[in-house]
Amino acid sequence: MTQVDEPLEGTERVKGTVKWFDPVKGFGFIISERGGPDILLHVNVLRNFGQSSVADGSVIELRAVSTERGVQASEVLSISPPVGVETSLPDIAGLDRDAIASEPLVAARIKWFDKAKGFGFANVFGCPEDVFVHIDVLRQSGLSDLGPGEAIALRVINGKRGRMAVEVQAWETVTNRPDANS
Repeated sequence: MTQVDEPLEGTERVKGTVKWFDPVKGFGFIISERGGPDILLHVNVLRNFGQSSVADGSVIELRAVSTERGVQASEVLSISPPVGVETSLPDIAGLDRDAIASEPLVAARIKWFDKAKGFGFANVFGCPEDVFVHIDVLRQSGLSDLGPGEAIALRVINGKRGRMAVEVQAWETVTNRPDANS
């Protein structure tokens, strides 16, 4: 995640919650924690942050600008996954968050993901085996959908039926962190 200290002229720093976001439509809305009108989040602003989707209920910090057409996000500063999203996957349910965080992040690309089916597969660079990616893991990671060929970073475990993702992050958010090169 990149942080920009210099605000753009005419923008205001806002923290809120994703009301809904539809990557097919290319937009969604944010509810500011301070109240007021919903804030339009366009997919291009989200892509500039390094993601193509965001899960409903995620906490988002952004810069917003008032326009003739309403309040719009001009820059995403940070996204935190929704709180309290649980998984029904037995391989993942009950895993210790610290144990998950201790797994290395590996570079991967989405092979395919079907939101309606609730799962898909990724290819980890240098590994011949596919990695199972479940929609619950996406939601816990603050994402709502993935496209074929999309670059991501995964934390992977060996589940009962093979390799599976326990965390998914947009590649750009991992590579743009200040600690990414240390």
